[in-house]
Amino acid sequence: VQLQASGGGLVRARGSLRLACAASGRTASAAAMGWFRQAPGKEREFVAAISWSGTRSLHADSVKDRFTISRDNPKNTVYLQMNSLQPEDTAVYYCAAHPGTTAQAMSVNSRWYDYWGQGTEVTVSS
Repeated sequence: VQLQASGGGLVRARGSLRLACAASGRTASAAAMGWFRQAPGKEREFVAAISWSGTRSLHADSVKDRFTISRDNPKNTVYLQMNSLQPEDTAVYYCAAHPGTTAQAMSVNSRWYDYWGQGTEVTVSS
């Protein structure tokens, strides 16, 4: 599975961005997906995850009610809609995939994911 993340950029506080992660490869459509982020000097942290069926999702408390993960399986693409962005959301955002799992499975643990995208940088100015 190859993952290509896009959509990052510079935005003012309270602005919005939509990240996309396009997956390719034989098992791309049957993969649970996650978004993680890593701010300068900090460890990578969980942001959101979605099952490959798309019927289950989970968001970190820090982004709940502001960010929404979704997926379009025919397009093999996962999205992260980010609203009401704050400077503390500044980070490199990575998408990750775990193929070959059950329809409802997902995880907040980065070690569970087998494939990672290259990351897209999000900078939020105050």
